[in-house]
Amino acid sequence: MLVLLARDGRHPLGVGGVAREVHELYFHWFGVLAEGGFPLDDPLWQYPPAAGPVLLSPALLPGLSYFQGFVALALLADAAVAVALARAGRRPGRSLAGAALWVGGLPLLLHIPLARYDVQVTALAVLALLCVARRPRAAGVLAALGALVKVWPALALLGTPRGRSTRASWGSALAAAAALLVVLAAAFENPFAFLRQQGGRGVQIESVGGTALAFARLAGQPLHVEYRFGAVEFTGPYVTAVAHASLFATVLGGAALVLWRLRARRWTEATPFDAALCGVLVLTVTSRVISPQYLIWLLGLAAVCLSSRATSQRPAAALVTAAAAVSTLGYPLLYEDVMASTWTGTLVLFVRNVLLVAAVLLSWRGLWRSTVSARPPLGPTASTKPPQSDNSS
Repeated sequence: MLVLLARDGRHPLGVGGVAREVHELYFHWFGVLAEGGFPLDDPLWQYPPAAGPVLLSPALLPGLSYFQGFVALALLADAAVAVALARAGRRPGRSLAGAALWVGGLPLLLHIPLARYDVQVTALAVLALLCVARRPRAAGVLAALGALVKVWPALALLGTPRGRSTRASWGSALAAAAALLVVLAAAFENPFAFLRQQGGRGVQIESVGGTALAFARLAGQPLHVEYRFGAVEFTGPYVTAVAHASLFATVLGGAALVLWRLRARRWTEATPFDAALCGVLVLTVTSRVISPQYLIWLLGLAAVCLSSRATSQRPAAALVTAAAAVSTLGYPLLYEDVMASTWTGTLVLFVRNVLLVAAVLLSWRGLWRSTVSARPPLGPTASTKPPQSDNSS
Protein backbone atom coordinates (compact mmCIF):
# COMPACT_ATOMS: atom_id res chain seq x y z
CA MET A 1 0.00 0.00 0.00
CA LEU A 2 2.89 2.36 0.77
CA VAL A 3 4.54 1.54 -2.54
CA LEU A 4 1.31 2.27 -4.40
CA LEU A 5 0.95 5.54 -2.50
CA ALA A 6 4.44 6.52 -3.64
CA ARG A 7 3.43 5.71 -7.23
CA ASP A 8 0.10 7.55 -7.03
CA GLY A 9 -0.87 8.95 -10.40
CA ARG A 10 1.44 6.68 -12.40
CA HIS A 11 0.49 3.82 -14.70
CA PRO A 12 -1.39 1.55 -14.10
CA LEU A 13 -3.13 3.34 -11.22
CA GLY A 14 -5.76 5.04 -13.36
CA VAL A 15 -6.56 8.71 -12.87
CA GLY A 16 -4.36 8.92 -9.79
CA GLY A 17 -4.71 11.83 -7.45
CA VAL A 18 -5.70 9.61 -4.51
CA ALA A 19 -3.21 11.42 -2.27
CA ARG A 20 -4.23 14.85 -3.54
CA GLU A 21 -6.99 15.04 -0.95
CA VAL A 22 -4.43 14.97 1.86
CA HIS A 23 -1.88 17.22 0.12
CA GLU A 24 -4.38 19.88 -0.82
CA LEU A 25 -7.81 19.63 0.83
CA TYR A 26 -6.90 18.25 4.24
CA PHE A 27 -3.84 20.50 4.45
CA HIS A 28 -5.99 23.51 3.58
CA TRP A 29 -8.45 22.61 6.33
CA PHE A 30 -5.53 22.10 8.70
CA GLY A 31 -4.53 25.74 8.14
CA VAL A 32 -8.08 26.94 8.85
CA LEU A 33 -8.44 24.75 11.95
CA ALA A 34 -5.04 25.83 13.28
CA GLU A 35 -6.37 29.41 13.37
CA GLY A 36 -9.16 28.33 15.73
CA GLY A 37 -12.19 27.90 13.49
CA PHE A 38 -13.95 25.35 11.33
CA PRO A 39 -14.23 26.01 7.57
CA LEU A 40 -17.16 28.36 7.06
CA ASP A 41 -19.13 28.49 3.80
CA ASP A 42 -16.93 25.74 2.38
CA PRO A 43 -19.16 23.29 0.46
CA LEU A 44 -16.54 20.56 0.84
CA TRP A 45 -16.60 20.66 4.67
CA GLN A 46 -19.33 18.17 5.56
CA TYR A 47 -17.96 16.51 8.68
CA PRO A 48 -18.93 16.70 12.37
CA PRO A 49 -16.70 18.82 14.62
CA ALA A 50 -14.49 16.04 16.01
CA ALA A 51 -13.05 15.65 12.52
CA GLY A 52 -11.13 18.85 13.30
CA PRO A 53 -8.76 17.31 15.89
CA VAL A 54 -8.22 14.31 13.59
CA LEU A 55 -7.08 16.60 10.79
CA LEU A 56 -4.89 18.57 13.18
CA SER A 57 -3.24 15.47 14.66
CA PRO A 58 -0.51 14.95 11.98
CA ALA A 59 1.17 18.13 13.23
CA LEU A 60 1.79 16.40 16.57
CA LEU A 61 4.43 14.14 15.01
CA PRO A 62 7.78 15.99 15.04
CA GLY A 63 10.08 15.86 12.06
CA LEU A 64 7.41 14.84 9.57
CA SER A 65 5.55 16.80 6.93
CA TYR A 66 1.77 16.99 7.19
CA PHE A 67 1.36 14.25 4.57
CA GLN A 68 3.94 11.98 6.20
CA GLY A 69 2.33 12.47 9.61
CA PHE A 70 -1.11 11.71 8.19
CA VAL A 71 0.06 8.45 6.61
CA ALA A 72 1.91 7.47 9.80
CA LEU A 73 -1.25 7.92 11.87
CA ALA A 74 -3.28 5.92 9.35
CA LEU A 75 -0.76 3.09 9.64
CA LEU A 76 -0.91 3.25 13.45
CA ALA A 77 -4.71 3.03 13.33
CA ASP A 78 -4.46 0.10 10.90
CA ALA A 79 -2.06 -1.67 13.30
CA ALA A 80 -4.32 -0.95 16.29
CA VAL A 81 -7.27 -2.62 14.54
CA ALA A 82 -5.17 -5.65 13.58
CA VAL A 83 -3.80 -6.09 17.12
CA ALA A 84 -7.23 -5.65 18.72
CA LEU A 85 -8.80 -8.22 16.40
CA ALA A 86 -5.94 -10.67 16.94
CA ARG A 87 -6.23 -10.37 20.73
CA ALA A 88 -10.00 -10.77 20.62
CA GLY A 89 -9.68 -13.74 18.28
CA ARG A 90 -7.66 -15.73 20.82
CA ARG A 91 -10.46 -15.79 23.41
CA PRO A 92 -12.68 -18.85 23.83
CA GLY A 93 -15.43 -18.95 21.23
CA ARG A 94 -13.62 -16.42 19.06
CA SER A 95 -11.68 -16.69 15.81
CA LEU A 96 -8.63 -15.14 14.17
CA ALA A 97 -10.59 -14.94 10.91
CA GLY A 98 -11.48 -11.34 11.71
CA ALA A 99 -7.84 -10.29 12.00
CA ALA A 100 -7.08 -12.18 8.79
CA LEU A 101 -9.89 -10.41 6.93
CA TRP A 102 -8.67 -6.99 8.05
CA VAL A 103 -5.00 -7.61 7.26
CA GLY A 104 -5.73 -9.30 3.93
CA GLY A 105 -8.79 -7.28 2.92
CA LEU A 106 -7.65 -3.70 3.44
CA PRO A 107 -4.98 -3.84 0.68
CA LEU A 108 -7.75 -4.73 -1.77
CA LEU A 109 -8.52 -1.00 -1.65
CA LEU A 110 -4.95 -0.29 -2.83
CA HIS A 111 -3.54 2.90 -1.28
CA ILE A 112 -6.88 4.64 -0.67
CA PRO A 113 -6.99 3.79 3.09
CA LEU A 114 -3.68 5.59 3.70
CA ALA A 115 -4.93 8.79 2.06
CA ARG A 116 -8.25 9.11 3.90
CA TYR A 117 -8.97 9.34 7.61
CA ASP A 118 -11.55 6.55 7.52
CA VAL A 119 -9.10 4.01 8.97
CA GLN A 120 -8.89 6.14 12.12
CA VAL A 121 -12.69 6.34 12.34
CA THR A 122 -13.04 2.61 11.71
CA ALA A 123 -10.56 1.94 14.51
CA LEU A 124 -12.83 3.76 16.97
CA ALA A 125 -15.85 1.72 15.85
CA VAL A 126 -13.96 -1.59 15.99
CA LEU A 127 -12.60 -0.89 19.46
CA ALA A 128 -16.07 0.18 20.62
CA LEU A 129 -17.59 -3.10 19.44
CA LEU A 130 -14.85 -5.19 21.04
CA CYS A 131 -15.48 -3.39 24.35
CA VAL A 132 -19.27 -3.84 24.39
CA ALA A 133 -19.37 -7.10 26.34
CA ARG A 134 -16.83 -6.34 29.06
CA ARG A 135 -16.62 -2.55 29.17
CA PRO A 136 -19.90 -1.08 27.92
CA ARG A 137 -19.12 2.43 29.19
CA ALA A 138 -15.81 2.49 27.32
CA ALA A 139 -17.67 1.24 24.25
CA GLY A 140 -20.07 4.15 24.53
CA VAL A 141 -17.27 6.69 24.77
CA LEU A 142 -15.43 5.25 21.76
CA ALA A 143 -18.63 5.12 19.69
CA ALA A 144 -19.41 8.74 20.60
CA LEU A 145 -15.93 9.87 19.57
CA GLY A 146 -16.32 8.08 16.25
CA ALA A 147 -19.82 9.49 15.70
CA LEU A 148 -18.53 13.03 16.19
CA VAL A 149 -15.95 12.39 13.50
CA LYS A 150 -18.12 10.65 10.87
CA VAL A 151 -21.54 9.84 12.36
CA TRP A 152 -21.79 6.16 11.35
CA PRO A 153 -19.83 4.72 14.35
CA ALA A 154 -22.90 5.50 16.47
CA LEU A 155 -24.35 2.32 14.94
CA ALA A 156 -21.77 0.35 16.92
CA LEU A 157 -24.24 0.57 19.82
CA LEU A 158 -27.26 -0.55 17.77
CA GLY A 159 -27.06 -4.16 18.94
CA THR A 160 -26.08 -3.78 22.58
CA PRO A 161 -27.98 -6.27 24.80
CA ARG A 162 -31.02 -4.87 26.54
CA GLY A 163 -30.68 -3.87 30.16
CA ARG A 164 -27.52 -2.75 31.94
CA SER A 165 -25.26 -2.97 28.89
CA THR A 166 -27.51 -0.72 26.81
CA ARG A 167 -28.02 1.76 29.62
CA ALA A 168 -24.31 1.94 30.37
CA SER A 169 -23.10 2.21 26.77
CA TRP A 170 -25.76 4.59 25.50
CA GLY A 171 -25.57 6.74 28.63
CA SER A 172 -21.80 7.07 28.44
CA ALA A 173 -22.04 7.81 24.72
CA LEU A 174 -24.45 10.69 25.29
CA ALA A 175 -22.35 12.08 28.14
CA ALA A 176 -19.10 11.82 26.17
CA ALA A 177 -20.65 13.39 23.07
CA ALA A 178 -22.06 16.30 25.08
CA ALA A 179 -18.76 16.90 26.88
CA LEU A 180 -16.74 16.77 23.66
CA LEU A 181 -19.13 19.13 21.88
CA VAL A 182 -18.78 21.64 24.71
CA VAL A 183 -14.99 21.45 24.49
CA LEU A 184 -14.96 21.80 20.71
CA ALA A 185 -17.44 24.69 20.80
CA ALA A 186 -15.20 26.47 23.29
CA ALA A 187 -11.99 25.77 21.34
CA PHE A 188 -13.19 26.47 17.78
CA GLU A 189 -15.49 28.87 16.01
CA ASN A 190 -18.36 27.62 13.81
CA PRO A 191 -18.34 23.99 15.03
CA PHE A 192 -21.65 23.24 13.29
CA ALA A 193 -20.81 24.80 9.94
CA PHE A 194 -20.92 21.34 8.33
CA LEU A 195 -24.70 21.16 8.71
CA ARG A 196 -25.19 23.80 6.01
CA GLN A 197 -23.56 21.67 3.34
CA GLN A 198 -25.51 18.41 3.68
CA GLY A 199 -28.84 19.38 2.13
CA GLY A 200 -27.44 20.33 -1.27
CA ARG A 201 -25.76 17.02 -2.05
CA GLY A 202 -26.89 15.24 -5.18
CA VAL A 203 -26.38 11.72 -6.53
CA GLN A 204 -22.78 10.58 -6.73
CA ILE A 205 -21.91 8.55 -9.81
CA GLU A 206 -20.72 5.61 -7.67
CA SER A 207 -23.92 5.22 -5.64
CA VAL A 208 -26.63 2.67 -6.32
CA GLY A 209 -28.87 5.43 -7.69
CA GLY A 210 -25.92 6.71 -9.71
CA THR A 211 -25.60 3.34 -11.42
CA ALA A 212 -29.23 3.57 -12.54
CA LEU A 213 -28.55 7.06 -13.91
CA ALA A 214 -25.43 5.77 -15.70
CA PHE A 215 -27.54 3.20 -17.54
CA ALA A 216 -30.02 5.97 -18.40
CA ARG A 217 -27.13 8.01 -19.79
CA LEU A 218 -26.05 5.07 -21.91
CA ALA A 219 -29.63 4.88 -23.20
CA GLY A 220 -29.32 8.44 -24.49
CA GLN A 221 -30.69 10.57 -21.63
CA PRO A 222 -29.08 14.07 -21.41
CA LEU A 223 -27.26 13.42 -18.14
CA HIS A 224 -23.90 14.96 -17.29
CA VAL A 225 -21.39 14.75 -14.45
CA GLU A 226 -20.10 17.63 -12.37
CA TYR A 227 -17.70 17.90 -9.42
CA ARG A 228 -19.71 19.24 -6.48
CA PHE A 229 -19.54 18.88 -2.69
CA GLY A 230 -16.36 16.83 -2.91
CA ALA A 231 -17.77 14.20 -5.28
CA VAL A 232 -18.55 13.71 -8.96
CA GLU A 233 -22.34 13.90 -9.24
CA PHE A 234 -24.92 13.55 -11.97
CA THR A 235 -26.88 16.53 -13.22
CA GLY A 236 -29.91 16.47 -15.48
CA PRO A 237 -33.30 14.75 -15.62
CA TYR A 238 -34.31 12.18 -13.01
CA VAL A 239 -31.48 13.16 -10.63
CA THR A 240 -33.81 14.83 -8.12
CA ALA A 241 -36.19 11.87 -8.20
CA VAL A 242 -33.34 9.42 -7.60
CA ALA A 243 -32.01 11.57 -4.73
CA HIS A 244 -35.45 11.61 -3.10
CA ALA A 245 -35.80 7.86 -3.61
CA SER A 246 -32.43 7.34 -1.90
CA LEU A 247 -33.49 9.43 1.09
CA PHE A 248 -36.77 7.51 1.30
CA ALA A 249 -34.86 4.22 1.19
CA THR A 250 -32.64 5.44 4.03
CA VAL A 251 -35.71 6.24 6.11
CA LEU A 252 -37.18 2.81 5.38
CA GLY A 253 -33.88 1.17 6.25
CA GLY A 254 -33.73 3.06 9.53
CA ALA A 255 -37.29 2.02 10.33
CA ALA A 256 -36.39 -1.62 9.61
CA LEU A 257 -33.47 -1.40 12.03
CA VAL A 258 -35.72 0.07 14.73
CA LEU A 259 -38.20 -2.75 14.10
CA TRP A 260 -35.42 -5.29 14.49
CA ARG A 261 -34.33 -3.71 17.76
CA LEU A 262 -37.89 -3.90 19.10
CA ARG A 263 -38.46 -7.48 17.93
CA ALA A 264 -35.08 -9.01 18.83
CA ARG A 265 -35.39 -11.54 21.63
CA ARG A 266 -32.16 -13.50 21.54
CA TRP A 267 -28.67 -12.08 21.94
CA THR A 268 -25.31 -13.77 21.47
CA GLU A 269 -21.85 -12.28 21.88
CA ALA A 270 -21.89 -11.64 18.12
CA THR A 271 -25.21 -9.78 17.98
CA PRO A 272 -23.72 -6.29 18.56
CA PHE A 273 -21.17 -6.98 15.82
CA ASP A 274 -23.78 -8.31 13.39
CA ALA A 275 -26.18 -5.43 14.03
CA ALA A 276 -23.44 -2.84 13.46
CA LEU A 277 -22.46 -4.35 10.10
CA CYS A 278 -26.09 -4.61 9.01
CA GLY A 279 -26.82 -1.04 10.07
CA VAL A 280 -23.86 0.45 8.23
CA LEU A 281 -24.61 -1.65 5.15
CA VAL A 282 -28.17 -0.25 5.12
CA LEU A 283 -26.81 3.28 5.54
CA THR A 284 -24.25 2.78 2.76
CA VAL A 285 -26.43 1.09 0.15
CA THR A 286 -29.29 3.60 0.49
CA SER A 287 -27.01 6.65 0.49
CA ARG A 288 -26.78 9.16 -2.33
CA VAL A 289 -23.00 8.82 -2.01
CA ILE A 290 -20.85 5.67 -1.92
CA SER A 291 -17.24 6.80 -1.87
CA PRO A 292 -14.52 4.13 -2.16
CA GLN A 293 -13.43 4.73 1.44
CA TYR A 294 -16.83 3.55 2.68
CA LEU A 295 -15.57 0.03 2.02
CA ILE A 296 -13.00 0.59 4.80
CA TRP A 297 -15.89 0.86 7.28
CA LEU A 298 -17.52 -2.29 5.99
CA LEU A 299 -14.30 -4.30 6.00
CA GLY A 300 -13.61 -3.28 9.59
CA LEU A 301 -17.10 -4.23 10.77
CA ALA A 302 -17.06 -7.48 8.79
CA ALA A 303 -13.74 -8.31 10.43
CA VAL A 304 -15.25 -7.78 13.90
CA CYS A 305 -18.13 -10.11 12.97
CA LEU A 306 -15.74 -12.84 11.86
CA SER A 307 -13.84 -12.55 15.15
CA SER A 308 -16.78 -14.41 16.74
CA ARG A 309 -17.71 -17.97 15.82
CA ALA A 310 -21.35 -17.13 16.63
CA THR A 311 -21.71 -14.54 13.87
CA SER A 312 -24.51 -14.72 11.31
CA GLN A 313 -22.65 -12.46 8.88
CA ARG A 314 -20.20 -14.75 7.08
CA PRO A 315 -22.01 -14.51 3.70
CA ALA A 316 -22.27 -10.72 4.01
CA ALA A 317 -18.59 -10.46 4.98
CA ALA A 318 -17.60 -12.46 1.89
CA LEU A 319 -19.65 -10.17 -0.36
CA VAL A 320 -18.21 -7.04 1.27
CA THR A 321 -14.69 -8.35 0.61
CA ALA A 322 -15.55 -9.04 -3.03
CA ALA A 323 -17.12 -5.57 -3.33
CA ALA A 324 -13.89 -4.01 -2.01
CA ALA A 325 -11.88 -5.75 -4.71
CA VAL A 326 -14.25 -4.60 -7.46
CA SER A 327 -14.47 -1.09 -6.01
CA THR A 328 -10.85 -0.32 -6.83
CA LEU A 329 -11.57 -1.07 -10.47
CA GLY A 330 -14.10 1.74 -10.40
CA TYR A 331 -11.72 4.06 -8.54
CA PRO A 332 -8.96 4.76 -9.27
CA LEU A 333 -8.15 2.24 -12.03
CA LEU A 334 -11.08 2.84 -14.42
CA TYR A 335 -12.45 6.10 -13.05
CA GLU A 336 -12.29 7.86 -16.39
CA ASP A 337 -14.66 5.20 -17.77
CA VAL A 338 -16.90 5.62 -14.73
CA MET A 339 -17.10 9.39 -15.19
CA ALA A 340 -17.82 8.98 -18.90
CA SER A 341 -20.46 6.31 -18.20
CA THR A 342 -18.92 3.91 -20.69
CA TRP A 343 -20.16 0.34 -20.71
CA THR A 344 -16.96 -0.77 -18.97
CA GLY A 345 -17.20 1.76 -16.17
CA THR A 346 -20.93 1.31 -15.71
CA LEU A 347 -20.73 -2.49 -15.56
CA VAL A 348 -17.91 -2.36 -13.01
CA LEU A 349 -20.00 -0.18 -10.71
CA PHE A 350 -23.07 -2.31 -11.38
CA VAL A 351 -21.22 -5.41 -10.19
CA ARG A 352 -19.85 -3.62 -7.12
CA ASN A 353 -23.26 -2.27 -6.15
CA VAL A 354 -25.04 -5.59 -6.79
CA LEU A 355 -22.56 -7.17 -4.38
CA LEU A 356 -23.36 -4.51 -1.76
CA VAL A 357 -27.13 -4.87 -2.22
CA ALA A 358 -26.82 -8.64 -1.91
CA ALA A 359 -24.66 -8.13 1.19
CA VAL A 360 -27.27 -5.98 2.91
CA LEU A 361 -30.03 -8.48 2.12
CA LEU A 362 -28.04 -11.44 3.44
CA SER A 363 -26.89 -9.42 6.43
CA TRP A 364 -30.47 -8.54 7.33
CA ARG A 365 -31.64 -12.11 6.89
CA GLY A 366 -28.85 -13.45 9.09
CA LEU A 367 -29.43 -10.87 11.79
CA TRP A 368 -33.20 -11.42 11.84
CA ARG A 369 -32.98 -15.21 11.87
CA SER A 370 -30.37 -15.30 14.61
CA THR A 371 -32.17 -12.92 16.96
CA VAL A 372 -35.88 -12.87 16.13
CA SER A 373 -37.09 -15.96 14.29
CA ALA A 374 -34.56 -18.57 15.34
CA ARG A 375 -35.13 -20.81 18.31
CA PRO A 376 -32.43 -20.72 21.00
CA PRO A 377 -30.08 -23.69 20.73
CA LEU A 378 -30.38 -26.48 23.28
CA GLY A 379 -27.71 -26.40 25.93
CA PRO A 380 -26.74 -24.67 29.16
CA THR A 381 -26.76 -21.23 27.48
CA ALA A 382 -30.38 -21.64 26.39
CA SER A 383 -31.94 -22.97 29.55
CA THR A 384 -30.95 -23.62 33.14
CA LYS A 385 -33.35 -26.58 33.34
CA PRO A 386 -31.97 -30.04 32.61
CA PRO A 387 -33.64 -31.94 29.75
CA GLN A 388 -36.41 -34.31 30.82
CA SER A 389 -36.36 -37.93 29.75
CA ASP A 390 -39.04 -39.34 27.46
CA ASN A 391 -40.68 -42.16 29.45
CA SER A 392 -42.71 -43.33 26.47
CA SER A 393 -39.54 -44.39 24.68
